[in-house]
Amino acid sequence: MKLTVNPDRRAVLASLGSLLTLSMAGCAAVPPPPRRPDEVPPTSIPDHARLMYRAMPEERFPIPAVDLTKLEPRFYRQVVDYPTSEKPGTVIVDPAQRHLYHVQDGGTAMRYGVGIGKAGFEWSGRAHIAYGREWPVWTPPESMIARQPELARWRQGQPPGIDNALGARAFYVHEGNRDTLYRLHGTSHPETIGKAVSSGCVRLLNQDIVDLYQRVRFGSPLVVLA
Repeated sequence: MKLTVNPDRRAVLASLGSLLTLSMAGCAAVPPPPRRPDEVPPTSIPDHARLMYRAMPEERFPIPAVDLTKLEPRFYRQVVDYPTSEKPGTVIVDPAQRHLYHVQDGGTAMRYGVGIGKAGFEWSGRAHIAYGREWPVWTPPESMIARQPELARWRQGQPPGIDNALGARAFYVHEGNRDTLYRLHGTSHPETIGKAVSSGCVRLLNQDIVDLYQRVRFGSPLVVLA
């Protein structure tokens, strides 16, 4: 099954002339939304979550602790029951639930909260994770620079770092031998997890993408549910 794009996205692609050019634009950082009145009270955050999303000064670029008042508890990383016909090692993205699963043995999976493509930029189907990069460089496509001229300074690539649009790690998604230009990548904006905010890329908290990076083997199947 090939990756599919909804009709709204096809209309956008027609106007821009290229799926590959547009899809990479989804990896750009977005302005964080305003604080919600229902954000998690600090007193209700469990200690294991604080430890899991601690600061990571040991990284090449130190990663700050996640502000867990901006993250719904259902998006905390955790092992869950997940019976599936997909083999262990498969990565499954469920856009409707805003979750990513790394399938394990015994009918379980490690589950992560994610941010996904906004309306008109969704995608689904089967592909594979060709390779990954630690602290990758991000280069915005020309179509995105045309919409956001301030990004022209990164035409030759945004250097790696905590403010890089791809965050601490990135997985590069291929369909056959073709780079789809979709990415699974990190973010330092917890308020975007659980939201439809990108133009196709799937984002995880930096702490979660670092954890996932240690688990996923390059070449692993990727399934994005419709």
